[in-house]
Amino acid sequence: MEETKKYNCPVEATLSRIGGKYKAIILYHIMDDKVLRFNQIQKYIPHATAKMLTQQLRELERDGLIHRKVYPVVPPKTEYTMTERGNTLHEIVYAMCDWGKKYMAGTF
Repeated sequence: MEETKKYNCPVEATLSRIGGKYKAIILYHIMDDKVLRFNQIQKYIPHATAKMLTQQLRELERDGLIHRKVYPVVPPKTEYTMTERGNTLHEIVYAMCDWGKKYMAGTF
């Protein structure tokens, strides 16, 4: 079981799981598309290296926020979907999206 007493506040606990460089972006796109393959995620985040995306995806999977399904085919096919735990972040991720749209539009 995860040690939860190491956090000083709830925001710190949340950011420890979704605060990676690309984690919130990955979560947003998987939530929006429902199922994504690795190369689709790369297209959504073109400035991220494959190594960095792989690391972020593994951390999200380790934390139980996304599910990775590997198909035994050549070339390898891997799909990512949200878990039940990951879906609990829907309001947070979409609130960040809404704020970002307003910021980008210069409406505040």
